Amino acid sequence: MPAAHYPGGVSIRLHDTASGQVRDFVPSTPGCVSIYLCGATVQAAPHIGHIRSGLNFDIMRRWFAHRGYDVTFVRNVTDIDDKIIAKSREFGLPWWQIGYANERAFNDGYTALGCLPPTGEPRATGHVTEMIEMMQALIERGHAYATTEGNVYFSVTSYPEYLALSHQELDNLRQPESEGETGKRDPRDFAMWKAAKPGEPSWPTPWGHGRPGWHLECSAMAHKYLGERFDIHGGGRDLIFPHHENEIAQSKAFGDDFATYWLHNAWVTLSGEKMSKSLGNSVLVSEMTVTWRPIVLRYYLGTPHYRSTIEYSEDALREAETGFNRIESFLQRVVEQHGTVEPAGDVPPAFAEAMDEDFGVPGAMAIVHTAVRQGNAALAADDKESAVARASEVRAMLGVLGMDPLDPFWAGPGSGEDLHGVVDSLVRLVLEQRQAARERKDWATSDAIRDRLAQAGLTIEDRADGSRWTLNK
Repeated sequence: MPAAHYPGGVSIRLHDTASGQVRDFVPSTPGCVSIYLCGATVQAAPHIGHIRSGLNFDIMRRWFAHRGYDVTFVRNVTDIDDKIIAKSREFGLPWWQIGYANERAFNDGYTALGCLPPTGEPRATGHVTEMIEMMQALIERGHAYATTEGNVYFSVTSYPEYLALSHQELDNLRQPESEGETGKRDPRDFAMWKAAKPGEPSWPTPWGHGRPGWHLECSAMAHKYLGERFDIHGGGRDLIFPHHENEIAQSKAFGDDFATYWLHNAWVTLSGEKMSKSLGNSVLVSEMTVTWRPIVLRYYLGTPHYRSTIEYSEDALREAETGFNRIESFLQRVVEQHGTVEPAGDVPPAFAEAMDEDFGVPGAMAIVHTAVRQGNAALAADDKESAVARASEVRAMLGVLGMDPLDPFWAGPGSGEDLHGVVDSLVRLVLEQRQAARERKDWATSDAIRDRLAQAGLTIEDRADGSRWTLNK
């Protein structure tokens, strides 16, 4: 089948986990893209590793839209599972209260870092009916079975293509298990439904009261919202097995074609380990956005390739902040000297080429930084036309990535940009006093003002076109 082309005659190419290859993207429906992303399991507030997945797929979604596709983006919420129930017991709170509070924390994190809201965000507990219907069909077709205790399991040997995504050997398989999984015919079978335990939430089924297994919910919700076949299924690479492998088995045994492409983002690590609440090495988004500007966090998490691991450190974050500040400073200087700069009508071809090749943000950002260097050279040469043109291109490129500092979103209430403007006015007033001292050769006063500003965390740069300030970390 030929690749689907959009204006410009070049196709988007994706690294498909199942094939291990970069493939031309051919949508199920011409002109449309359907994406299902495994979202939050809401047993705890999100750390930046959790939010990275949503941010990476937000950039992908934005690029598809920029290329003219109509995007349907579904991101689920797992609001019932073993971990949520454990947290309920630990804190003595209802399971739904634990889940809803953390669901709001996740959405606050997505919003703070500039992620667009999904087309739909279904919860697992809202789709029990669909799960029961799927289990009934799988039992009738010999792919699943119910036990006398009320558990329902998927028989992995009934589906010959099982493990095609993770490329494991069935003979060597060890299926993760949890308490109460009794009555299995084969230890490698996985739970679709778990029988009720005293004090736990449960729903009625033909096999007794119980609650969903982790994997069944996504098969049911993807089928309901995206149909028998959709384009892209995404998530963190830790979900390849068992979660995504088990989703495929359920959905295809049910009769769905399911996802055509599988995309997985890499982790954020700390000291070489995956960032995890259980390891105690997480960095909560709610805390990070107090210390760092959210747009800088988006730049830090969004500019590495989505399949590359990010090793978290404050030094690395400071380097990202410095890189972003160079871009922002250029745009601000152009606006200060030449007035409003609107984004260009399209991005440069080299930027598009990088993004078309498996969302190559690092290569795309190289084009951004080149444009910034050219723009700064134009400013130094007093070449207004070239400076404005480069700034317009930079705004267009950053806009596609959701990182344009001049976008009204980043200047909105609560973003910190409104406060930046107030601080800028106050600092400029002090700098005018310092400049007056310099003009009358009162170096003691000039140096004293500079030192006081440094104590407040500001660095002053004296330039031919005036003094500028930046905020230190």
